[in-house]
Amino acid sequence: MIEVTQLRKRYGPVHALDGMTFTARPGRVTGFAGPNGAGKSTTMRVILGLDRADSGTALVGGRHYPSLEHPMRHAGSLLDASALQPSRSARDHLRWLACSQGLPARRVGEVLELTGLAAVGRRRAGGYSLGMRQRLGVAAALLGDPPVLMFDEPFNGMDPEGIVWLRGFLRSLAASGRTVLVASHLMSELQDAADHVIIVGRGRVIADSPVSGLLAQWPSLEAAYLTLTKDAVEYRGAS
Repeated sequence: MIEVTQLRKRYGPVHALDGMTFTARPGRVTGFAGPNGAGKSTTMRVILGLDRADSGTALVGGRHYPSLEHPMRHAGSLLDASALQPSRSARDHLRWLACSQGLPARRVGEVLELTGLAAVGRRRAGGYSLGMRQRLGVAAALLGDPPVLMFDEPFNGMDPEGIVWLRGFLRSLAASGRTVLVASHLMSELQDAADHVIIVGRGRVIADSPVSGLLAQWPSLEAAYLTLTKDAVEYRGAS
């Protein structure tokens, strides 16, 4: 599981994280939602050791991610679909990642098949649409066959067919017993894909609930989100 406890992080006068605390558990898709600047991406970067928190802990399977040998075997992530060398083919991009982690070359073909990119795997990744780059990022996250997966705005740039595919794919990953954390501002997609949702604002958790629990109180996840984040949005505007 992913365990985040009392994370605090400041950038000058700005409190990016202000006691962020939650747990993402195996066997379910956990949605991670909040306004821009609420701390979602910063939290994911801290979990992965890309940023350092001022205080608090972030653990993957009970350990700090940067301390793991071959970390992609433990947790896979998609934070930025554009983080690739555009002159490389998708296949070569994945081969490079697999080699860096001591992963078998056969995984490259397997994850290209899983993400629907096998037919275009030899094309330069720089010529991919945003939706195809998102699929390539998902493929990279899966290379190590990890028990934990984190995706930041994976629906961005997806066409309707891709969105339907990704919803089902995320649910299948959770059904296999993995921990799946998905940050998104698209509440309609989280409502259809997530089992549980964590809504954040001003660097802290303001709701941590099964999707069904929120839908019992509001007509849609979007309605719950807009109500619960109203003060967070007004606070940011005032500051």
